[in-house]
Amino acid sequence: MLDVCYSAQYVAHTHTNSMEKLKAVADALGTWPNIRFHRPEVLDIEILKQLHDPIYVDAVNTGIPEKLATFSGFKPWNTQLRDAVLNINAGQILAAELAWKNGIAANIAQGFHHAMPEFGGSFCTFNGLALVAQQFPNKRIFVLDCDQHGGDGTAEFTRRFSNLFNFSIYGLIFGCPTYPRSVTRHVHKDKGSFAQYTLAVHEAFQMAKDWGADLIVYQAGMDCHQADPFGSSWFSTELIQKREEMVFKLAHRSQIPMMFVLAGGYQKLEDLVQLHLLSFRAAQEAYGIHHP
Repeated sequence: MLDVCYSAQYVAHTHTNSMEKLKAVADALGTWPNIRFHRPEVLDIEILKQLHDPIYVDAVNTGIPEKLATFSGFKPWNTQLRDAVLNINAGQILAAELAWKNGIAANIAQGFHHAMPEFGGSFCTFNGLALVAQQFPNKRIFVLDCDQHGGDGTAEFTRRFSNLFNFSIYGLIFGCPTYPRSVTRHVHKDKGSFAQYTLAVHEAFQMAKDWGADLIVYQAGMDCHQADPFGSSWFSTELIQKREEMVFKLAHRSQIPMMFVLAGGYQKLEDLVQLHLLSFRAAQEAYGIHHP
């Protein structure tokens, strides 16, 4: 069985489809065999106050002041969005625990990798990748971020958490800095190639092994797809599928537990969902779980 974290409360209506897609992916997986759903408990807000500036956390929780509450870009503030974010981040912690138990797990959510210690940004409220490092201080958490945008927020958190390593492979330079445990590989959206991307993925897994990672958190971004508004012109559906197969086979072979999240994707909802499902199919194949 593939363990998957999801709650109906993950979903909030926004001006993008980044939250609505979560329900669509969950609904599709509900028809697959060998998917075991887990509903996380709501996250205690005090845990997030340890991760982010408490003033910012209070703003997101209450909606006041609105400018700070909506700093991530989701406007207007509402309780549905707040509750979705709290549930999603609870799912991050649960998915990590399930990955350690069974080798592989997923959270049908985003990692919110642009959220900084002091505030959110670029439609990321609280950084669910850094949260895993905070909640499991005795575990080494290696983030493999394959979103089209670099994980700048997670990079900043590596300066706070010595058990967090961020490896970003991206097509759009998004201010993602390099630090001792924040490595970036830019594969140009027009001049790059899948061969370059493949080398970067293999490099990431070698670094994870050399560092002694206890968990790999994979950001399976689909905004690099050629039909996405932010996508790379050369990154076809076939190559996305190859990336997913490669990542999960390498994870299984490395024997490092992995949890994965959906990350970015902004094209037409029906097409986007099919891309995200490639991750789950590849995970089932790599770990010997029957898939449709």
